[in-house]
Amino acid sequence: MEETFRSDGYNIGFAVGEASGQTVMHCHCHVIPRYAGGVENPRGSVRGVVPGRGH
Repeated sequence: MEETFRSDGYNIGFAVGEASGQTVMHCHCHVIPRYAGGVENPRGSVRGVVPGRGH
């Protein structure tokens, strides 16, 4: 069975260098799908998907 996921938006994040928390030195990119109604207030970008970091 094939399922199709369609997000309403995306956040894209890069970690570059040890100071950013990168532990493996290679191209490192996070693509985070976001959905309308997924969080109460999506302002603040990816902080909204980390518990205790958003609004």
